[in-house]
Amino acid sequence: MTRTIGYGKWETWHFIAAAAFAALAVVLTLPAWRDIYQIATLDEEQSHIFLVPVVSAWMFWARRLRLRTCPPAGTFIGPMIVALGFFSYVFGYNNAVASMWHAGAVAIVVGCVLTVLGKNVLFQFLPAFVVLVFIVPIPGVIRQQVSGPLQVATAIVTQVILDIFSVPLERTGNVLVINGRDVAVAEACNGMRMIFALVLVSYAFAFSIPLRNTTRLLVLVCSPVAALICNVIRLIPTVLVYGYQAEGSKMGDQFHDWSGWFMLPIAFMLLMVVMRALKWALLPVMRFNLAYQ
Repeated sequence: MTRTIGYGKWETWHFIAAAAFAALAVVLTLPAWRDIYQIATLDEEQSHIFLVPVVSAWMFWARRLRLRTCPPAGTFIGPMIVALGFFSYVFGYNNAVASMWHAGAVAIVVGCVLTVLGKNVLFQFLPAFVVLVFIVPIPGVIRQQVSGPLQVATAIVTQVILDIFSVPLERTGNVLVINGRDVAVAEACNGMRMIFALVLVSYAFAFSIPLRNTTRLLVLVCSPVAALICNVIRLIPTVLVYGYQAEGSKMGDQFHDWSGWFMLPIAFMLLMVVMRALKWALLPVMRFNLAYQ
């Protein structure tokens, strides 16, 4: 008899074959994956792509005990996804539709994995597969339509808060003038990068513990709002540093870069505060409550 790994009918070769098929799919679609990597590396607004594999792996690990209840079966779904991914990959490449090209590459890899693991894994670990959508870079047209109004709105809110504290400044569009210096609220400051990063972290949090579906929806809805609030909090000292730094100093750039990462855990803490407030109000947050709760 073949030695199993202790999860129903799962055997070691299932996971080795799935990893081998996934590696082969990446090699066959390597141009698309190389393009995704370059976009994530060169464009700060797309840097959240590097968090996606970590979040997906964590969600698989958090739900690993479900393997006991989903033996390998229904592998027909894998070739179907591969076929759809191949169509998207070829169509996107031939018609210069980058999003379809990238999405096709992701679908081909997922389909190859499911060709070995089967449909039960797809349904039991669905959130871990859904999060892979964030690997596809956001099209430039959509990003420009969102980032423009977001820059102006962020600049307005920052101006209002600084006016409350009697800080002299003026605003023209998305440019704040403080101490005679122009501080532009560009794409790197409008909060889009923080929004996507926090949505990923919140997604992992919401689907890693047994929350009610309504609570999960609330966490996901609140995550962009929390990110925008934290981005405004980050911009206030950033504008002051840019406005009053010494000539030739790089302090503003350094503060801008480091404060963005520092605000990410703070935004996540805001979501935790929301969760505790719901529990304090005795609202049903968890799917399963302990006897002492």
